[in-house]
Amino acid sequence: MTANQLILGDNLEKLKEIESDSIDLIYADPPFFSNRNYEVIWGDEGEVRSFQDRWAGGIEHYIAWLKERVFEMHRVLKPTGSIFLHCDWHANANIRVDILDKVFLFQNFINEIIWCYAGPGNVKNRLAQKHDTIYFYSKSSNYYFDADSIRMPYNEETVARTTRGASKTGIMANVKGNFDERHKNRLNEKGKYPEDYWTDIPRLQGNGNERIGYPTQKPEALLERIIKCASNEGDIVLDPFVGGGTTVAVADKLNRRWIGIDQSVAAIKVSDLRMKNQHIGNLLAKPYELQLRTHDYNVLRHQDAFEFETWIIEQFGGITNPKQRNDFGLDGRMPDNTPIQVKRSDNIGRNVIDNFKSAIERSDKQLFEKNRAEGEAVGHIIAFSFGREAIEEVARLRNKEHIIIELKKVSDIVTYDEGPKVSLTANELENYKFAFEATAESESGIEFYSWDFDHKPEEGFKAEVYLDKEGKQVRKFQPGEHHVAVEAVDKQGLDGQDKVKIKVK
Repeated sequence: MTANQLILGDNLEKLKEIESDSIDLIYADPPFFSNRNYEVIWGDEGEVRSFQDRWAGGIEHYIAWLKERVFEMHRVLKPTGSIFLHCDWHANANIRVDILDKVFLFQNFINEIIWCYAGPGNVKNRLAQKHDTIYFYSKSSNYYFDADSIRMPYNEETVARTTRGASKTGIMANVKGNFDERHKNRLNEKGKYPEDYWTDIPRLQGNGNERIGYPTQKPEALLERIIKCASNEGDIVLDPFVGGGTTVAVADKLNRRWIGIDQSVAAIKVSDLRMKNQHIGNLLAKPYELQLRTHDYNVLRHQDAFEFETWIIEQFGGITNPKQRNDFGLDGRMPDNTPIQVKRSDNIGRNVIDNFKSAIERSDKQLFEKNRAEGEAVGHIIAFSFGREAIEEVARLRNKEHIIIELKKVSDIVTYDEGPKVSLTANELENYKFAFEATAESESGIEFYSWDFDHKPEEGFKAEVYLDKEGKQVRKFQPGEHHVAVEAVDKQGLDGQDKVKIKVK
């Protein structure tokens, strides 16, 4: 599995597809053991199904559900790798004793990090819980950790505390409680090492700049500290519960490679929108792959021809031809060297069959005759569909000349469908104020809408509102011409767009 991927699917199954000892860092933020319906954040089928799986039976069932996933996380980590598992008071003790100490072993426990935060706490019968626990385990004693990369700036209080303590040991002289400015500056230059309780990273507020509408979204500063201290540039960071996409967004900014997995269509598509926003205008941004269960027909049909050839041949189990010249027009081969040709089009005609037969005979006559004699396919043609004449010629070759050419439709290899058809209308309510309404059609059903109220076609869709279940928005605008775009996402993760132009006087 290559890095820089957003993957829709059950993380247990997807983790099994990842090579052992290949991941440098895992940040896992599984749904908390709260037995509350607010755990269902996105509300789509994948998330609801996962919620029901976790709650088929109490804490023992939850621990078993999580443990088999952590076992796979341990397998995919490099010997120098580590995991940071984020949990809260509901099950943190069980997770440490019953999962992490057993899978990663007690001797590889590094830290119990307490992330403290403020917020409403009107609880009268107990003390309000205002912290999460992040367990830090390594896979071996030879784990990577860079404390210097996460030094924290000293403030007046911490400098004073540090210099007071130093004066008592005779390291630093302080007269009448005043600390030396030179030492203060030196401390500020280097910064202090963080302890295992973090009070300097607040939770995201309702209207914060990072907010995407995901209730349990973690701040980027939290992931930045974890990723910096436990990985290098170019390392692979894995988040098997990607949620709102904070881990992959931060890993991307820090020039790490990354993999994000989630069972929720909404989680993956919102993370996709977030990554697209982050890449707009960034010429150095690395490309990434969005892996859904169903592919978008229009994207496949209009993809770069060579990229499509390479991808579909790999999906078919073949090996692409890197030469692209002097290859007799053949695009790849199977492991037994049987040729493959790809046509990124529909209704393939007989001429393609004739040309392909001639090409495979010329490219390797001996292999051609061997496959013919053994009744095996002498070649494979992949296309979106085949015309009647092509199908009839393949049948004639099989029956009359004992030459088998396999016609393989793209839909036999991967599942694809067309994205939603979207319609957007705008109505002026009063001066500067407009109401927008989007409607969309998809056989699978519409999951959510996203909005770009300052749409620039040359930049692409840049979400301002990530998750709108209704498809209705009201906005005020400054005088001038404005372009507004809406994107509808269906329950398969496929999307469609529509745009309107409004003039505000």
